[in-house]
Amino acid sequence: MNDVERGVIERGVVGLCRTVLWLSTAVIFVILSANTVLRYATGSSLQWANEVPELLFPWLVMAGVVLAAVHSAHIATTFLMEAVPAAVRRMVAVLSWLVVACLYGTLAWATFRMLDIAHDEKSPILQLPGSLTYGCVMAGMALLGLLALQSAWQAWHTQPEPAHSGEHHVPTAHW
Repeated sequence: MNDVERGVIERGVVGLCRTVLWLSTAVIFVILSANTVLRYATGSSLQWANEVPELLFPWLVMAGVVLAAVHSAHIATTFLMEAVPAAVRRMVAVLSWLVVACLYGTLAWATFRMLDIAHDEKSPILQLPGSLTYGCVMAGMALLGLLALQSAWQAWHTQPEPAHSGEHHVPTAHW
């Protein structure tokens, strides 16, 4: 995978997640605002106005989780990696990203297998299937797995740099 391909994958994931994030946020805001105005103006509210934000919120959160991963806004401990030679750091980075990708793939597959069960659960008012929220978890795990595979590929193709005095380079994920 070259920089152009990596850019296409990452841009696609970022574009999808930003769209989901903005749409879900906007819809939640509009519904809750309209319902609040309606409640104060007329004393009544829309029956479904609480249900839709509850269904959209997991999509908003999962999109944010994936975007945070893309921007490397996660916790990392590197002190052990800094103590080993560059070639070892590279192999550990590749193997750890492959393990992470497998774990995300496992979570996505397990969630996929639960969609039928969750599909039978319906929301009280709109009667929307529970698989909608499980679907966002599955999609998020799949996207995180894809990004982890991209990071493994990137770490594999990154030439290890020799450690400088007091300063070490650890191939890290772009996401």
